[in-house]
Amino acid sequence: MNNPGSTKTTGGDGTPGVPKLILMTADPIGGVWNYVLELSRGLAPHGVHIALATMGRPLSPGQRREVADEANVTLYESGYRLEWMENPWGDVDQCGDWLLSLEAELKPDLVHLNGYVHASLPWRSPCLVVAHSCVLSWWEAVRGEQAPQRLDVYRSRVARGLAAADLVAAPSSAMLDCIRRLYLPLPDAQVVYNARGRTRFRPGRKEDFILSVGRVWDEAKNIGALVRNAYDLPWPVYVAGEINQPGGGAANVDGVNRLGFLAPESLAPWYAAAAIYVLPARYEPFGLTVLEAALSGCALVLGDIPSLRELWDGAALFVDPDSATDLQKQLRALCADRSRQASLREKALERSRSFSAARMTEGYLALYSRLRAGRAVEVGE
Repeated sequence: MNNPGSTKTTGGDGTPGVPKLILMTADPIGGVWNYVLELSRGLAPHGVHIALATMGRPLSPGQRREVADEANVTLYESGYRLEWMENPWGDVDQCGDWLLSLEAELKPDLVHLNGYVHASLPWRSPCLVVAHSCVLSWWEAVRGEQAPQRLDVYRSRVARGLAAADLVAAPSSAMLDCIRRLYLPLPDAQVVYNARGRTRFRPGRKEDFILSVGRVWDEAKNIGALVRNAYDLPWPVYVAGEINQPGGGAANVDGVNRLGFLAPESLAPWYAAAAIYVLPARYEPFGLTVLEAALSGCALVLGDIPSLRELWDGAALFVDPDSATDLQKQLRALCADRSRQASLREKALERSRSFSAARMTEGYLALYSRLRAGRAVEVGE
């Protein structure tokens, strides 16, 4: 258990247990970035301010504008390497010192970590860890084998962080099951589904093309499987996302219409117009792009993995992520079947309403209140 600190009983709007200030970590590389901004927007009406500590790489100009648009978010930026990167531990430890200095300066009501290792720091505030993904579960899903021995340091430091956290949450039961199996039982961990606001992503006039969004080089997203099949599909394929790999080189995008990396406001019209959205993922703990596509009324074609089944079973067409033949067969049939497209679009849109921003915000407010109530008991003792 972390070192106890002072605890208030009401938040900025006077609601019992609602924090006034949260120190939250994030990186600008993946879906966690959009998750953090969505949650910040949901918390704003409750009087909650976010001190957002970023690491991993510098923010893009667009990301800086996104932060500036959120009146309840104050940015604290760093370039420390993340725990899942190659040889990160010197940076991770320096980042821990920086985060503790921020806590000492800001005196937040609680700490919300979107990573694992820093939970083992001697926080004075109650600490929540959200398990968005992890290297060991990624390795099993993408490589089809247990993670190698060289990742033992990662394994032990993640387990230490999880054990030190006051509470652990995950965006799907499938992800939580992975964490429990690979690290610790965590009987008290909670699931809070991610969300996207409905005002940004809406259905439009559908056109005959296929869309996919994500890092094209990422074996977990497996967008490369769609790219390799694009020449043999009856409809054009559009792909939005980075093609340049972090270690150098670029993914092959021959045969598709490359849109490059697009900010959410630029992506929204593409979602609105796309008849079919494809993500044949091997590993995807939640999948915010899938939700964005569903909100936009796309027919969903997804990799048949536990997390996506959990979220979209009955509202999507599932394919074997390791079978190019299955992907091509299912897409060719769906392109030719207008009735099935319409049915899948309707089901996806209906399911998307389950993942509302209001519900996600309520879920986190409940976790925050529980954390602060638990710490208040400790202080009282």
